[in-house]
Amino acid sequence: MTKIQLSVACAAYDRTRSVWDGDVSIDGVDLIYNTVEPEEAFHRAFKFGEFDITEMSMSSHTMMTSRGENDYVGVPAFLSRVFRHSGIYIRTDRGIKTPADLAGKKVGLPEYQITANVWIRGILEDEYGLRPESVHWRRGGVEEPGRGERAPIALPKEIDLQQIPDDRSLSQMLATGEIDAVIGARAPSCFLQGAPNVGRLFSDYRAAEEDYFRRTRIFPIMHMIGIRRSLVEKYPWLPVNVYKAFLQSKENAVHSIGEICHLMATLPWVAHQWEEARKLMGEDYWPYGYDKNKHVIDAFVRYHHAQGLSKRLVDSKELFHPSTLDISKI
Repeated sequence: MTKIQLSVACAAYDRTRSVWDGDVSIDGVDLIYNTVEPEEAFHRAFKFGEFDITEMSMSSHTMMTSRGENDYVGVPAFLSRVFRHSGIYIRTDRGIKTPADLAGKKVGLPEYQITANVWIRGILEDEYGLRPESVHWRRGGVEEPGRGERAPIALPKEIDLQQIPDDRSLSQMLATGEIDAVIGARAPSCFLQGAPNVGRLFSDYRAAEEDYFRRTRIFPIMHMIGIRRSLVEKYPWLPVNVYKAFLQSKENAVHSIGEICHLMATLPWVAHQWEEARKLMGEDYWPYGYDKNKHVIDAFVRYHHAQGLSKRLVDSKELFHPSTLDISKI
C-alpha cells in the first residue's frame, strides 16, 4: 500500500517518543513530526488548520464539538494528564485556609476556557461547594500582559470575569496583593521565586490529589489526539491506526520507567515512584481508550457545560471517532 504523508504536532513527551523517533510507526502513514509545545499546537491547529494530526486541548475540542464547528476528530490517546490541586496559588495573608474561603475573592486566570481551569473549578465545586459565580475572576497573562481567550466565549451573566489592565500580569498582581489567588496550569513566577505571602492552597497537594483519586478514580485528562476530519472521511482506517501507534508508544515509555538497572529519566527514585503509582492507581495507571476513561470524560463534559463553555451538554462519545470507541475489542 502506498503510504500517505501526514504531519503531526505534539510535545516531546516520553510517551510520544517512540512515534517521534520512528520506533513505532502509524500503519499506512509517512509521518512528518513537529515537536511543538501544546499551546502552540492548539493555536496553529484550531486557528489555521496547519496539522493533519495534532495534540488537542480537551476544552477546545469539547467547545468546538458543542458548536458543530470542529475540523478535527478525536482519538482517545490522552497525551497529557495532570492532577490539578497543585494549580491553586493564594495570598497567605487573606484568610484563605480552605477552598470555600475563595468565595468573594479576586482570582486570576490566564483564560477561563483552558482545560486545567475547567478541572480546577469543577473540583472546587464538586468537592468543596465553591460555585464559580461566587468568585470574582480576573483574566490576563500569567507573566506577559495582555492575554485573552483563544476563542470567543459567552459565559452566564452571573459569572464575573474581567480583564486585568494591559500593563499588568497575574504574577505581578498576586505578588502585590491586587488579587487574592491565581489558578492555572503553570506556577506564577512570584511563587517560584518565594515572594512573601504567596503559597499554594493545598500545601501538601500530593496527599490531596491521592485522596481525590482514591475516592473518585479520576486522573484528569488535559490533552488528546485529533485528526483532521476531512482525512478521516477519506481514510476511515486512520483513527484506529493512529490510536494503536500512540498506545504502543505510551506502553514503551511506561516500561522504560520501570528499568531500575539504568534509569531512563533523570530522577534518582523514578522506579520507586513508578511502583507507588501502580499501588495506588493500578497497573494501567495512565489508561488510553474510551471505556477506561468514560467516567473521567463524563465529569469533564459536565463541568464544561455547567461552566457555560459548551453550548449544550456534549455526549462524551461525540468527542471521538466511532471506530475508536470499542478499540479494546480489536
